[in-house]
Amino acid sequence: MMATGGKGGTIPQRTMRSLVLVPSQLCTAAVWKHQIEALTGSTEITVADHCGPDSMERLAGTILDCAPPRFALAAHGMGGFIALEMWRQAAHRIERLALLGTLATADTEAQVRRRRGYSELVRSGRFAQVIEDRMPILFRDGRDASETLIGIARSMAAETGPQRFLCQQQAILSRPDSQGTLPTIHCHTLVVAGQYDRVAPVNEAMAMARAIQSCRLEVIPDCGHLFMLEQPERTTLLLKEWLAA
Repeated sequence: MMATGGKGGTIPQRTMRSLVLVPSQLCTAAVWKHQIEALTGSTEITVADHCGPDSMERLAGTILDCAPPRFALAAHGMGGFIALEMWRQAAHRIERLALLGTLATADTEAQVRRRRGYSELVRSGRFAQVIEDRMPILFRDGRDASETLIGIARSMAAETGPQRFLCQQQAILSRPDSQGTLPTIHCHTLVVAGQYDRVAPVNEAMAMARAIQSCRLEVIPDCGHLFMLEQPERTTLLLKEWLAA
């Protein structure tokens, strides 16, 4: 599409980049609030619906069905698991990739037991207990994090609800180990970790970055797993630089 300029000339219109954001489990678009506000106007943003299908393969497929033909993909936590499956299914559609606070490895036996334990608690009507059990691992200071941050996390979890959480847990359990996928990633990639993230530690991010061909690794200081909320300005700056590179 062209716009008419002065003296009969034409000015090429800049094509707006499409960006798909994929949240983590028990998170909604609210986790990306600062980034969405900062990028809206220069980027066409879609927040993926990552609830419903209980297999990682089908979940990634449904998101791809709703995504633009070509897009940048930024994903956090469970969203990173989905993003790696999306890459396996449709690498040709992903222009650039940002993997935030996530893992390429499959669950350990202890992680599988914990996820199944969460699911049993939810089925027995104790979804609220699961939410509270997870609070300490989401932020740098755990239960001592600000009431504002904890309130946002609780609100997102409540909005997700028990049934969607069960589907998310099953999808996560169904995922393959993605370490073999990393060397196949050839687009411009950003890997980000929170300095005190206990869900996806820095050493895991470093291993991912080493395995990806064209990758920038960034560690955000003074934050835990939900660094989009704890360090929103720094997270947004990294995404802006990644989109512009």
